[in-house]
Amino acid sequence: MVNGMPSFQCKIGTADGRVVEKVYDSASKYHLKENLESQGFHVFQIRRQAWSFLQKEKQKTDRITNRRFISFNQELLVLLRSGLPVLQIFDTQIEQMEGGGFRAILSEIREEIRGGSALSDAFAKFPRSFPPLYVAAMKAGEKTGDLPETLSRFLEYQQRVETIRGKVRSASFYPLLLTIAALLVVVFLILYVVPQFTKIYTDANVELPLMTQLLIGLSELVGHYWYLFFTAVIVGLPLFKSLIRSTRGRRSADRFLLRIPFLGGLKVEYALSSFNRTLGTTLASGTPLVTAMQMSRGTLNNLYLEQEMTQAIRRVEEGTALSDSLGRTGFFPPLSLRMVNVGETSGSLTDMLNNIADYYEAEVERRLTRLTTMIEPILMMTMGLLIAFIIVAMYVPIFQLAGTVG
Repeated sequence: MVNGMPSFQCKIGTADGRVVEKVYDSASKYHLKENLESQGFHVFQIRRQAWSFLQKEKQKTDRITNRRFISFNQELLVLLRSGLPVLQIFDTQIEQMEGGGFRAILSEIREEIRGGSALSDAFAKFPRSFPPLYVAAMKAGEKTGDLPETLSRFLEYQQRVETIRGKVRSASFYPLLLTIAALLVVVFLILYVVPQFTKIYTDANVELPLMTQLLIGLSELVGHYWYLFFTAVIVGLPLFKSLIRSTRGRRSADRFLLRIPFLGGLKVEYALSSFNRTLGTTLASGTPLVTAMQMSRGTLNNLYLEQEMTQAIRRVEEGTALSDSLGRTGFFPPLSLRMVNVGETSGSLTDMLNNIADYYEAEVERRLTRLTTMIEPILMMTMGLLIAFIIVAMYVPIFQLAGTVG
């Protein structure tokens, strides 16, 4: 279900002594290994799936979009609250669903339940469609005997996460579109317009200003050696991706992102909103604190922050208070730490975590509004200045030539 994440082929040992192979989506091998070990599996091997884009058709059979995932669970929640037996619920959903991979998955889940498996165990057999956090919420609901309430809480969490993701994507779309448009205009001017003026100046044998010489030199360099630039991009992108995929490379890149003015703060606030929302949801489902933190760590979506959180989890395991452990990570602001401390002492930790998530979601939205307000005039001004420079550099010799003739 996680779009855009790499896939890993895992060979793991289960608690009952079986060795199985499964495919998981994860941001990194490091995070996936820790996540599996936290669930009680022994990890024998984790291997990144090569050429995953060639396996797209296969992946479609066990992946679903976030929208479809939410829709399925909304229907499941309504049917559970109606009091129908679980097998009858799945029969109802399968009958009204179009043919395809997800319908086949639900049919297999139905057979697992019919064979005596718990609902959470049946879902756990399809990790690419039902993430560990969802399975853990289901398991907690089964233990407490209040599955509809647990599912409702998870759905509310999923919808809020999807809302904030949608706002981030919307805020990124327009600046990206403007940047691409500006680059296309500049490339057109350098590769087509500038060479036309170069021919005129060559025939006129006029002395060119420095900025015109520089622009013509750039145009000739790009025009004559475009294939070198193209080759550099083709070769450089895989090398860059390979570097970023390594643990050290990704950690360095993620740490650098946090240091970028304004955007670094946005990244941290988005990570805090996701982590606190997930931790609050899993704790409300009855999951123990350490396990809940291990499951929530991946929502930080930054390897540097995740490794700092790993240290915090170890401190909690050793008996340190949650607020003190989070404070030593270095990225939790004092306000949120005070709220966590109040939640610990008053027994309202879940509510406090949700309040922190609400606050940082509002902060992310505020920053996104400011970003979109600022970025449009900045990009327009940059694009205008760049195009103006090219035009002025091309026309100054014409003005000089006209003055000489006059």
